[in-house]
This record gives sequence, structure tokens and C-alpha cells, in this order.
Amino acid sequence: MKRLRILQLVPEPLPTFRADVATLFGKYLPRYGVECHLVGKGSAAPLDADGQGGFASQRRSQSGGRLKAELSFAVLCLRALLGANRGNCDLIQVRDMVSIGLLALMVARIKRIPMSYWVSYLMSEGRIERARTDLARRGGLRPRLVLAKGLIEQWLLYRVVLPRADHVFVQSEAMAALMASRGVPPSRLCAVPMGVDMENVAAGGLAPRQWPGWEGRPVIAYLGTLDRARCLDKVIEALVLVRRQIPDACLLLIGSSPRPEDITLWLNTAKQRGIGDAVQVTGWLHASEAWQYLLGAQAAVSYIPRGALYDVSSPTKLLEYLALGMPCVGNDTPDQAAVLSASDAGWLSASTAEAMAEGLLAILRDPEAARRRAAAGPDFIEAVRSYRVLGEAVARRYHAVLEGEGHAV
Repeated sequence: MKRLRILQLVPEPLPTFRADVATLFGKYLPRYGVECHLVGKGSAAPLDADGQGGFASQRRSQSGGRLKAELSFAVLCLRALLGANRGNCDLIQVRDMVSIGLLALMVARIKRIPMSYWVSYLMSEGRIERARTDLARRGGLRPRLVLAKGLIEQWLLYRVVLPRADHVFVQSEAMAALMASRGVPPSRLCAVPMGVDMENVAAGGLAPRQWPGWEGRPVIAYLGTLDRARCLDKVIEALVLVRRQIPDACLLLIGSSPRPEDITLWLNTAKQRGIGDAVQVTGWLHASEAWQYLLGAQAAVSYIPRGALYDVSSPTKLLEYLALGMPCVGNDTPDQAAVLSASDAGWLSASTAEAMAEGLLAILRDPEAARRRAAAGPDFIEAVRSYRVLGEAVARRYHAVLEGEGHAV
């Protein structure tokens, strides 16, 4: 394939630990001739000498107040855009930033460079939902300002940016259907779900690790962010139901939340349900250490709240469970349902505590049979949802976009 150069503007600090940026763009796409120059925000963490996985990186220091940092980042993005031309950039791409996306669109049109937009999450809808919740809870000026920002950005995204982008990458087939219903031509949509770096799994040399004091007890693991929006009270309630038949079952929450009060919420919820000693939180861990605790469990659960925001998501935790051959239960969000139905390597449940408990009990009652069923997971992920496979598909889509005639109008 011909070598392609992408200027990509992203909203998070660099280095980023998002697999769909660091792994897909930094490790796998370069193998297919796609080079990415990444522009992101400042971070205290150092960049490695290779620019984190093989792509060039720019970032702006986050010193000073929030407004100053945001303006500084906008200036950095503008400079990067003004420095792009047909000689050094084949495509400009913006992820999850409406105002920067609008700026990139204007510059791209002036310079006659194709421009794509990557939607990994419904940012505007999420901002609107949070603002309305805060307004209902306590009122105030800040939630009103956040709500206004969300509404303005939502209008700009669906009326201006997406209809005029040369291509739109989204997180799932469900999100692609949503975007098509809002007027984005299906021919300019491409779903790129989350994946797993199977080379890391194969090279990990991972050994199961048990939580101190829980040796020999049946452990259910949950891997991922633990913020309030994840509604983990359903998972805790599922444990309550499991313990009615397996009294010593425990729940290990592998991860943390940016807000300490969210962790306190889940631990207090467990105490109120009378199982405070059966729920533990590990805190943030390196991926390999998190996987070791996961492998030390007997079952894993992936609960994703149902609703407009998460029904179009592509959760990573279920994919990691399958990649590691872990017996697992996942609730019926569209992406999880598709993965579990196609792989037949886990248990698909309704989005209730009762249904999840039923699946978990099936695993815990017959661990050997559960492991045999889960053994199909790694081959499925390698063939369908590994970043090796996703990288090749995305590279081909970029080539198809750039070989197409003309730009969106």
C-alpha cells in the first residue's frame, strides 16, 4: 500500500493510554503504511523516545488555569493545521472535539486536504445529560453553561461538521446506524470497534494472581473504570444473589475512578447490602497486573448500562476477557450481544442483576465446563477483533477515502 500521512488532533493528554489511539495508530497502522502525527494536550508523564509507539507527537503544557490551558491547546491545534499542506499531509483527522473539528474543516477546505472526523463517544449528548442531571440536583450557573455548550456543539456536529467531513469513523455498527439516521451518508461511515492487542496477550507470560486474603474463594472480576455512570450497583446486586447459593463468592473491581467519591459509593453500597467484606477495589493498575488479577478469578462480568449513550459503545473489557480465555458474562448491549453471539465463548444475559447472577452461577457451579467454553475466545478475538485485523481494515478504508473523487460539500 502507498504510504499515507495523517495529522490527528485528539482531546486527551499525551502520552495516551487509549488502545484505539496508541495501539491502532501507533503500532499497527504503520505496518500498513499509515503514519500518524498526533497532537494532544499536556501531561506530566514523559513521552518515550519513539513518540509512544511509533507516531510523532506534539503536546502543550497544561500549566496555568483551565481556560488558559484550553486556549493554549487551541493555538497548538491551529498551528499544526496551518503547517499542514498537500506535501506533508494526506488527511486531517479530529476525534471527539466539535470546535476543533469545525476549525480543521475550514482549514482543510482552504488547503484542499481531505478531512475525517472520529466519533468514539457521543460527547455532546453526554455533556447535555450530565448538565441536566446537575441542574435537577442542585441548579446553578455552571450546569446551565455546560448545557448551552452541549446544545451548541450538538447542533454544529450534526448540521455542519459531520455532513461536510470526507469520512466519519464511529465506534460501532449501532453508532453508524445512529449517524445515518441523522443524515450522514452511509457511504461515508465506517465502524471501527475496540479491539485487543493479541501480540501483548501472547507475549505477556501472565500468571494468575489472587487478591490477598481471598485465596481459594470464588472470585468474580470486573475490569475497567468505576465511575458513577457505570451503575455498578447492578453488579453488586448480582453478587448478593450469587452469594445466596455460593456464600463465599467475592467481587474484585479491577480499576478506579477519577472521582474518589465514586469508589466510596460502591464500597458503601456493598456494606449496605451486607457484603462489605466481599467487595474490593484494586485501584489503577498496569494492564499486565490487571490481567493477572483477572486470570486469578473464576468468572468475569461486563455490565454496560443500557441507554442512548452506551448502546452505541464498543466496550473493551469483554474483549479482554475473551482474549484471555476467561469465562465471562456480558449484558445485552448491541456490541456485546454481537460478540458473544458470534463467538459462543461467554454467557449473554439481560441487563438485570438476576440475569447476570444466573450466568455467573452457571460458571461457578461448573468451572471446568466454563473454561472449555471460554477457550474459543482467544481465536475469535484474533480473527475478528484483534488490532492486527482492525488495523488492516482501517488502512484500506483510508486508502479508499483518499482514492475517492472529490470531497464532501
